[in-house]
Amino acid sequence: MTLETFNPATGESVKIFPTWGQAELEAALSQVAAATPDWQATCYVDRSALMRKAAAQLRAEADRYASIITLEMGKLKKEALGEVEKCASVCDYYADNAEQFLTDEVIESDAQHSLVVYQPMGTVLAVMPWNFPFWQVFRFAAPGLMAGNTGVLKHASNVPQCALAIEEVFHKAGFPAGVFRSLMIGAPQVQGVIEDSRIHAVTLTGSEPAGRKVAAIAGANLKKSLLELGGSDAFIVLHDADLELAATQGVVSRFLNAGQSCIAAKRFIIVDAVAEDFLALFKERIEALVPGDPNDEATSLAPMARDDLRDELHHQVVDSIAAGAVVVSGCEPVAAPGSFYQPSIIDQVAPGMRAYDEELFGPVAIVIRAKDEEDALSIANSSRFGLGGSIWTKDRQRGEALARRLQAGASFVNGMVKSDPRLPFGGIKASGYGRELSLLGIKEFVNAKTIWIG
Repeated sequence: MTLETFNPATGESVKIFPTWGQAELEAALSQVAAATPDWQATCYVDRSALMRKAAAQLRAEADRYASIITLEMGKLKKEALGEVEKCASVCDYYADNAEQFLTDEVIESDAQHSLVVYQPMGTVLAVMPWNFPFWQVFRFAAPGLMAGNTGVLKHASNVPQCALAIEEVFHKAGFPAGVFRSLMIGAPQVQGVIEDSRIHAVTLTGSEPAGRKVAAIAGANLKKSLLELGGSDAFIVLHDADLELAATQGVVSRFLNAGQSCIAAKRFIIVDAVAEDFLALFKERIEALVPGDPNDEATSLAPMARDDLRDELHHQVVDSIAAGAVVVSGCEPVAAPGSFYQPSIIDQVAPGMRAYDEELFGPVAIVIRAKDEEDALSIANSSRFGLGGSIWTKDRQRGEALARRLQAGASFVNGMVKSDPRLPFGGIKASGYGRELSLLGIKEFVNAKTIWIG
């Protein structure tokens, strides 16, 4: 088995890496296990200094790292640069806040003195996807390493150079050898790593089927797991919304990263009173998107990451149209080299259609009409997913009330759903469990230990 870099903009194979055999995997896991006790004993001041150096390293070579991202998964270069900077910011955030987040908590009890202390669990395995190949790794690594854990990464098979570059960041920042390693292994080897006694927890960002498999293995081995899975985020436009703002932000939310984001707006649930007006504005902006070379500043729509992903998206669209959905714009692959798909809208989407029931992971917006805000909320909550969602209304009080009732890990009012180091991130229902980022994120993989002194 091999790990291969394809250029999604051209379809060309760029570089092939052989997967590790058991001897190479064993050497890496042994190195990490040997490094873990000393890293756990390292003080916050020293960890913070190294994490700030990681942030500086990301910024120092941002252009090179962004170029690797764009080469391997097709992200617009300007978006890739933003991703690298966001990784640097999360390193700085936890360098600044980890010690405070994990300070001992004195608790009044029947003891003379009782407290809760937060101690590292050990080594965390991260199984990560290709769509934000740096950010999703640093989202786990920055808090995890600052908490005193070590980390090993099993990255997506189509971004091997990203995996090696991330390991390089920590190496160049001066982290001790073995504190973070990228494992050049294939999917069939993941189960054995989870089962290995030197692995203490696992975090996965990826598909629902992958999450179910990883959670089952982790559970069978009594290991903590965190899952951030798919999403079908609702974008609810009410009768009193600022339609210009909603349409503009809707395009960004849906077509950023060629629509390949778990928290992209996927279901545009529009109340009947403004549906036609919103759709006209939305269509105008979508049709202004320009597919092309992701390194070109003039390009505003990147290719999808792989041909098979584009083909599966098209099957979902075609099947939905056959079931009664109406084409508003696009809905065809781009007739050119690379994994491009036209920026698309399908309207009149209804239950029973694939576009209604499944996550569409690409540059296709689906429109669902609602009678009123209660109907819109009911439609939004009918999904088996629950990652994020947004509500657009000029009445902030109404927006907050609906946001509280929206079944999701994050509800935004008059803003697109996004991740922020300061705010917890994660989903409910089939979108997974656990939280990353913020105070909650760093506490996911620590032992909250009670100490009682009589």
